[in-house]
Amino acid sequence: MEGSDTKIVTQQRLIGDLRQVIENAEDLLKNTGHYDHGLYHTARNKLAQALAVANEELERCEEAQLVRMLDATEQACRLHGDRTGEQRVLRAFH
Repeated sequence: MEGSDTKIVTQQRLIGDLRQVIENAEDLLKNTGHYDHGLYHTARNKLAQALAVANEELERCEEAQLVRMLDATEQACRLHGDRTGEQRVLRAFH
C-alpha cells in the first residue's frame, strides 16, 4: 500500500506543478499582451496553444483524481457497512 500512497502523492505534486505552470503562462500572456508583432506574436500564439492543452490535461487529471477518491470512499463505506448519508459523508472526510 505504501507504493500506492507514494504514487498518489506524486500525482498530487504533478497536478500542483501543472497548476503553477498554467498560472505562470497565463500571467506571461497577460503581461505581454502589448507585444503583438513578429516573433512575439508567434511565441505568444504557441504559448496560448500549449496553455489550452495544459488546461485540458489538468481537467482530465483532476477528474481522474476525483473518480479515484469517490471510488475509494465507496469501497470504504461498503467495508465498514456505512448505510446512512451521514455515515457516508463522515467516511468521505475521514
